[in-house]
Amino acid sequence: MIEIIQAIMLGIVQGLTEFLPVSSSGHLVLVPWYLGWSDAGFLFDTLLHWGTLVALFVVFWRDYLNLIAGWFRTIGQRSLADPDGRLAWLIILGTIPAVFTGLLLKDFIESLFASARAVGFFMLVTSALLALSEQILKRWQQQRTITQIGWLDAFFIGCFQAIALAPGISRSGSTMAAGLMRGIQRADAARFSFLLGTPAFLGAPLLQLADIVTGDVTIESVAWLPMLAGFVAAAITGVLAIRWLLGYLRNHSFYVFSIYTLVVGLITIAVSFVR
Repeated sequence: MIEIIQAIMLGIVQGLTEFLPVSSSGHLVLVPWYLGWSDAGFLFDTLLHWGTLVALFVVFWRDYLNLIAGWFRTIGQRSLADPDGRLAWLIILGTIPAVFTGLLLKDFIESLFASARAVGFFMLVTSALLALSEQILKRWQQQRTITQIGWLDAFFIGCFQAIALAPGISRSGSTMAAGLMRGIQRADAARFSFLLGTPAFLGAPLLQLADIVTGDVTIESVAWLPMLAGFVAAAITGVLAIRWLLGYLRNHSFYVFSIYTLVVGLITIAVSFVR
């Protein structure tokens, strides 16, 4: 059974690494692996993801209201002239690749979470994507804003979100990197990445809750106080991480995150061979 201190630590890890481009799924595998903790279980993982979903609602609640209203306007007017409605449809389009990938490769993806070495290798992929995207962004003579994102851009970014189902490949990092590759300025690429991730943050935990319905997890076995502590920790640190990153990217690149994931990936691979 997970202890409350462990739950808070994992909640902080989830809240920070879900939005910083360093892979939350990878860190939630590596932190217990390095510290020798037992698996906290699917239900705890679900609550952590909902904690980060709360963080998104706190920061972007105005955006969500505008997106929902705009989406209904596009249906009523049968036109994509409304910028908020158009952005809502782009988010839907960008979500499709991850949905199909998750359904088709569910068992294979879940098996990767048992291997810290695999996480280490995928961390190197995240590092390469972040560094490569910075180099490609320099080749764009004029960077674009979130209002200039097109259908091809959304699908392209969505495909990168699909590969981030593997632990160690950062969802935020891969989608932000894809945005930079399409010439979108850093802060707007981050904003679109966070909005694009909302369906995943909502849908994935719902699939995990199916374990309770099918009897794989029983309510009686749940330590609710540590679960709640982890949820709150993830929500609070998630809000802080989002606001900090959006400000940071106005004047800074992704290279520091590329170096971090490179170092963590190499150390993890080395330790996995030693163990």
